[in-house]
Amino acid sequence: MSKFYARRRVSILAALSGLIASVALFNAPTASAALPTPVSGATARGYLAQLTVATEDRTGYDRDLFPLWITQSGTCNTREVVLKRDGTNVVQDSSCAATSGSWFSPYDGATWTAASDLDIDHLVPLAEAWDSGAGSWTTARRQAFANDLTRPQLIAVTDNVNQAKGDQDPATWMPSVSSYRCTYVRAWVQVKYYYGLSVDSAEKSALTNYLANC
Repeated sequence: MSKFYARRRVSILAALSGLIASVALFNAPTASAALPTPVSGATARGYLAQLTVATEDRTGYDRDLFPLWITQSGTCNTREVVLKRDGTNVVQDSSCAATSGSWFSPYDGATWTAASDLDIDHLVPLAEAWDSGAGSWTTARRQAFANDLTRPQLIAVTDNVNQAKGDQDPATWMPSVSSYRCTYVRAWVQVKYYYGLSVDSAEKSALTNYLANC
């Protein structure tokens, strides 16, 4: 093969490789949080009707009573597992820390490329759980709640949005992205129902109103 044709072949192959890469990028899925799918609106309404309505009691609450973040597999703890699950093209180092990737925060519609910009939100906050019955749990049950990867309880979101939410329930805080609110309240009710937690009257009223549109 002449040098001319050899160079031409290399150029064609390079062009094809670039085209394939561009197509793959174009067709790649966008980053989106992979919260376990909550129960349907109808099921959530049924669960809500069964929840005990009670006044919240924060007596004795301490965040340290909910052990975080436990090892889930190998060197990966709960936070790292959620970051991997909720991101796109997430690369982790040997200690399981996310070194690159893309994350979409459904609460506010923001996309991030640094794991440090994300918090792992407890959809039902730890303090809210304590107020609603977790104060009587064993440490093992509180640990299970704080690291639950099976129920729709943990999700990677914009850090300052999570901090603004704090320990508020749906009566006083909801995601700014209105299209996500149905998912949020369905998940909230499912988690409270599974763990046998109560709701206060304002919380139940808000959940009832939001679920009416789900």
